[in-house]
Amino acid sequence: MGPTLTRDGMRFRSWQVGILTLVVVLAFGLARSGASWGATSYDPTSDPYSMQNVTAADGVQAWWNAGYTGKGVDVAVIDTGVAPVTGLNGAGKVINGPDLSLESQNPSLQYLDTNGHGTFMAGLIAGNDGQLGGYRGVAPDARIVSLKVGVADGGVDVSQVIAAIDWVVQHRNDNGLNIRVINLSYGTNSTQAYQLDPLAYAVEQAWKAGIVVIAAAGNSGYEKGASAQGLADPAYDPQILAVGAADSSGTPSPWDDNVASYSATAASCSSACRAPDLVAPGSHIQGLRVPGSYIDQNNPGGVLSDRYFRGSGTSEATALVSGAVADLLQRYPQLTPDLVKQMLNCDKLSSFNWKQEGCGELDMNKVFGAAVPSVAASQQYNPPSTGTGSLEASRGTDHISIGPVALQGEQDIFGKPFISAAMAALEATGSSWSGGIWNGSVWTGSSWSGSSWSGSSWSGSSWSGSSWSGSSWSGSSWSGSSWSGSSWSGSSWSGSSWSGSSWSSGSWLGASWG
Repeated sequence: MGPTLTRDGMRFRSWQVGILTLVVVLAFGLARSGASWGATSYDPTSDPYSMQNVTAADGVQAWWNAGYTGKGVDVAVIDTGVAPVTGLNGAGKVINGPDLSLESQNPSLQYLDTNGHGTFMAGLIAGNDGQLGGYRGVAPDARIVSLKVGVADGGVDVSQVIAAIDWVVQHRNDNGLNIRVINLSYGTNSTQAYQLDPLAYAVEQAWKAGIVVIAAAGNSGYEKGASAQGLADPAYDPQILAVGAADSSGTPSPWDDNVASYSATAASCSSACRAPDLVAPGSHIQGLRVPGSYIDQNNPGGVLSDRYFRGSGTSEATALVSGAVADLLQRYPQLTPDLVKQMLNCDKLSSFNWKQEGCGELDMNKVFGAAVPSVAASQQYNPPSTGTGSLEASRGTDHISIGPVALQGEQDIFGKPFISAAMAALEATGSSWSGGIWNGSVWTGSSWSGSSWSGSSWSGSSWSGSSWSGSSWSGSSWSGSSWSGSSWSGSSWSGSSWSGSSWSSGSWLGASWG
């Protein structure tokens, strides 16, 4: 039957890859011509999963009407980059932090989203096309600070994510930035307790620095395997906000909503583990499309129009909560992360089970009328992480590779030894970055230029003994509204840590408000 390839939870036999290649070429042709696959027009008013209807149902539009749109709040999106599509291409809408991905060495790909995931999340958080009745994220006037860590096929190592979190902590107020939120629609199936985990430790330091870290609970099939801890890492750390996904069943009322079948929970843990803090809409959500990106080419059934795509996952739910927190912080800029966590209010779903949904589904109407609690009442007393555990255990089953050589063990993407206790000590003092150097290697430039942090040429060797040149992740440049390459030949990754579930329109397209 041929070899099996695994990517984002989907398995393909070799004969299927040939069919997929044909689909890629056809989808690319449609993307370049401005056409869409199976979708000639899209009406958000009739789609119960459009952002227009989702933000009306969960109370977000009441915040907008009162003037709270996330203005003045920056949200760091640690993901696959952000493409300049309509809704995210306004002046000053997206600020590029350093590109820490393996595509950073290709000038035509630097900062850009060759995968499509990061753009989708950024749009849910803060998209705003400026049109009456147009596309608006939950916090349409917030600003996105993009830290690209993933390549076209999603490939990323946990060391890159830790480096990105550390960068945000140290640069959160540089050059007029006001980073109050980190969105991590990402998580590994770590095999060690959060009290030891280096990734968990990194997000705890961000939380202590006053940044609300919002992480995806992950997808249940993935997180239950390989002795994982129930929720994804770092969502399994009880200090931060962990978000699961709900399915609205196509109606505006929360009473018939359910926890999505893919959303990771604490219900089936063999030992004690935490539940999500809350759930938010995550199924069948309308998002911004990156024509010709990896997701776009490999999932033509998700295309809604030339501008829009549909996706499901705890990734989507996490982004919606990040936008809601940006709105909250505009209204109450004095809130600490603990106070934010205390203030978020929920509707219990009809079949309430705290192990699956935490307090229930986020209801921004209830948050709007809530009093600010006292600092003492909001204080959390969770055992902290030491960060002295294993980087390899933090990866779980996620590994990037150059050809047959996978990155494993206690080393970062440059092959430098990762000494977790030493790194934790630097993170505790906010000094793990020194200019563009992290863990002894030059990862990025150290200066600000316009709307982007400067790039840097990576010299030296990677773990495989050869220098990174960007050529292993082939592709071409962004040209207006689509990628000018005809395919993304990614084989860099064996993981499923971007916490989406599917990118498909499916049979529920005909659902109505009922």
